[in-house]
Amino acid sequence: MGYASLIVPYSSVKWGIIMAVEVKTITYQEYLAMPEMKQRYEIIDGEIIMCPAPTFDHQWIAGNIFEVLRPFVRQRKLGAVLDAPLDVVVCHDPLRTRQPDILYLSFERSGKTLAELRAMPALEIPPDLTVEVLSPGNTRREMRDKLQDYINIGVRECWLVSPEAQTVEVLRLSSEGATTVNLFGIDDTLRSEVLTDFSLKVEDIFG
Repeated sequence: MGYASLIVPYSSVKWGIIMAVEVKTITYQEYLAMPEMKQRYEIIDGEIIMCPAPTFDHQWIAGNIFEVLRPFVRQRKLGAVLDAPLDVVVCHDPLRTRQPDILYLSFERSGKTLAELRAMPALEIPPDLTVEVLSPGNTRREMRDKLQDYINIGVRECWLVSPEAQTVEVLRLSSEGATTVNLFGIDDTLRSEVLTDFSLKVEDIFG
């Protein structure tokens, strides 16, 4: 399947004529056959939703977290820490994927070795932890829907990082919903229930 079939719906008016483009949704098998795409996107009910490129500040903040979190996990051989773009499959039919800014997947909970994880054509094992760096364009509904997808597949914890407020909200995810465990400010030290020995000064995230 080529890019020509990956159509985002729109309507336009030209010379008084309204033209509509039919939405082309993709299946899980078509998704597996897609060429690798470096541009960020998510698939919602079979429709590819392209995401704008993140800002410099967004990437800087995500990078500060990644540069501390990955060595912590790797040195202790706890699992894998990866950053976007990387699809997490939420549902096959209709196809639904998400791309957290950062994710942590433990070997113990997944029951997989690193070699087995690297051989998977798509990530269909729930991460233990996801990190979302918020952007001004994020709506409450978008974030609520994303958190619900994480809950549905069994993600245990999510960090919502706000560049504007310079805070990190740690959410515990369960079948009962998303519960705020802590809201860490610029003078605090970030801690996690999933990674109990992990700590990171919030000022180092935004500095």
